[in-house]
Amino acid sequence: MLHYAVVFFVIALIAALFGFGGIASSATGIAKVLFVVFLVMALLSFVTNLIRS
Repeated sequence: MLHYAVVFFVIALIAALFGFGGIASSATGIAKVLFVVFLVMALLSFVTNLIRS
């Protein structure tokens, strides 16, 4: 999940570099959403692991 967030962030940077503002903002939004999903899943995994121990 984190890999996909980084990939979309790189796509956003490249699109912004070449002046494609709409694509850059869309890719940035997708990267933000994927990063938040990654953080939530990681937190749930850590809490679940602590409860099981």
